[in-house]
Amino acid sequence: MPDPAKAPPKMETVEPVGDRVLIRKDEDRKQTRQGIHLPDKIEIPTITGRVVAISAKVERDTDYPIKQYDRVLFNPKHAIPVDLEGDNRLFVIPIEDVVAVFR
Repeated sequence: MPDPAKAPPKMETVEPVGDRVLIRKDEDRKQTRQGIHLPDKIEIPTITGRVVAISAKVERDTDYPIKQYDRVLFNPKHAIPVDLEGDNRLFVIPIEDVVAVFR
């Protein structure tokens, strides 16, 4: 009989609710467009990312043409970090803070 204490952990998923989406933030840039490499302590903050999940409410709303895997530009002011991965790049974002979709 398998030992329940040694059972593999269950995979967790994050499903946003209300008017929210789950976004995986793009990596912070370490180099300027001109090719200048920045020191480790200085980064150009990114506010772009990929949509990982969409709440059912947003998915039904035709005012928000956002789909899973879309690359978006967002305002990080109200972003709520999700501590699910070691790199902490997942954020729950109010849909109002998504300002553009890259097509």
